[in-house]
Formats: sequence, C-alpha cells, structure tokens
Amino acid sequence: MSMIRLMFYVMSFIAIASALYAALSKNLVRSIFVFFVTLFALAGLYVLALADFVAVTQVVIYVGGILVLILFAFMLSRRETLNVIQQRKSTFINMAKVPALILAALFLVVLVNVILKADADNLPWIKEAIAQKNVITPTSSTIDNIGVNLMTTYLLPFEAISILLLMALVGAAHLSRKEGSA
Repeated sequence: MSMIRLMFYVMSFIAIASALYAALSKNLVRSIFVFFVTLFALAGLYVLALADFVAVTQVVIYVGGILVLILFAFMLSRRETLNVIQQRKSTFINMAKVPALILAALFLVVLVNVILKADADNLPWIKEAIAQKNVITPTSSTIDNIGVNLMTTYLLPFEAISILLLMALVGAAHLSRKEGSA
C-alpha cells in the first residue's frame, strides 16, 4: 500500500467519523468543534486530489468563515434556547424522522448504483483528456489562473458575496440581541 493511499484512508476515516460524531452528538459545543475537524479532513482530501485551490478555499471560507459564523450564532443564542435544544428527548428512529430516513436510504441506493455502474476508466471525456495530455499533474498550477480571474473578471460578484456575508453577520447579531438592551 502506497503512502498516498494510506493518507487517503486516514483522512477519509477522520472525515467520516468526525462528521458522524458531529451529527449524532447531543452537546452543541462538541459538535461545532468536531465539525471543525471534519472540514480540515476534507481540505486534506482535496490536497490529496491535487485540488490545491479548493483545499485553500475550504480552509479559508468554511473553516475560517462559516465555522466562525456558527460559533457566533451559538454564542449569541439565548441560554433558554440552548437549554430547550439540549433537553429535547431524541431517539435515533422515531416517526418524525421517517421521511428523512427514507430520503437518505433512497439517496444511498442511487449513489451505490451510480458507483457500481460507472466505469470511470472508460468514460469518453477521460480518454480524450488522456489522449490530448490534458491532465493535471502535481507540478501544474491552477491557482494563478483562478486568482487572476477572481480579481479581474469576477471581482464584482466576489465583493457582492462578501457584503452579503457581512449583512448576514450583522443581521444575526441584531436578531440575537435581547429586547431590553439598547
């Protein structure tokens, strides 16, 4: 077994185990911090897949932005709301969760079917890319091209998204404010 394959299995195990723990844990603080581990494991998987820009984006946007936003929402929540969430009796399978479980099972069936029937080595677009030597190697850099396009062609949408996220943060802080305080 090669070192890359071993690293893939370790990162995959960490990502799946931490995601399951975050989803099934009753402690909100632990779930948030384990979600942090999940996002970093996904970034590690992107690095192994030679998607360096996506890995950096994963760390900067999701770990640095979205997770901090979740932490702010948690910290700004009222204690009564958090107590109600944590005191809720939850069984793994109950009638309220049946539609979600059916949908998840159907999605799993479709996913397994696609994986089993897809012959990734014989896809026409992959054969064409290999024939034209249009493949990504570990030495090729796609970040330069993405960076230039992001700061020229797509600058306006990039700034609009940053303003939208700022408005969401200010709105969340305003909504979580206590009514009695000024």
